[in-house]
Amino acid sequence: MKKSKNFLFFYWQSKKISLRLGSFDFSLKTKELKKANLTEDKMAKAKKAAKKAAPKKATKKAAPKKAAKKAAPKKAASKRKPNAAFMKALTPSTTLAAIVGAAALPRTEVVKKLWAYIKKNGLQDAKNRRNINADDKLKPIFGKSTVSMFEMTKLVSKHLK
Repeated sequence: MKKSKNFLFFYWQSKKISLRLGSFDFSLKTKELKKANLTEDKMAKAKKAAKKAAPKKATKKAAPKKAAKKAAPKKAASKRKPNAAFMKALTPSTTLAAIVGAAALPRTEVVKKLWAYIKKNGLQDAKNRRNINADDKLKPIFGKSTVSMFEMTKLVSKHLK
């Protein structure tokens, strides 16, 4: 419910609706509504009536939208193109190449191979699984002994060109 200057309105799906329940007209002025002494039960019935009234108005306007929806699936049917920035092959530094290989790889593949190395050697922290404990090969890449998985990609990106 929203009060404006002299009227009380119900809004349903961002549309103004005038309601009637029995002898009560809900688009009356607020003074007249106060005289009517509406109870909560009558207000609940009014809201239910609004819910029933709203779809009737929506069905009349929905017909043009259905035509627009039929055109949209044609565009959605085309296959999504991958972002070129993710697929760009980058050459790893010599320290990173010891783990993922010397061949140029996309950033996503570098992270996959790094995770494979971490899991193979059991470098994920036992208590806090978000942290990675660096071994002798990873310390020069990370610059510290423990790194969170979120900052790992940031630190690895410095070793890709």
